[in-house]
Amino acid sequence: MAPMKADRKDSRSSALERINLRLTPEVLKAIDAECSRRAGSVSRNTWITEAVTERLGRLASSSHPQGAGGANG
Repeated sequence: MAPMKADRKDSRSSALERINLRLTPEVLKAIDAECSRRAGSVSRNTWITEAVTERLGRLASSSHPQGAGGANG
């Protein structure tokens, strides 16, 4: 009997963690507006993931030391 192939969804989800994120309606409205400005279909999840990744990249390349838990920058 041939080994079963991993379901694509299962292999993708095993590399990701789900979280709950609370945002104000105003922030969601602004995110939705930015999503609609992009060519093609961009989901909130994709936009938020890109924004977080971009921010972390800027922090990593910054020459300024970052304090633990700081929200400024």
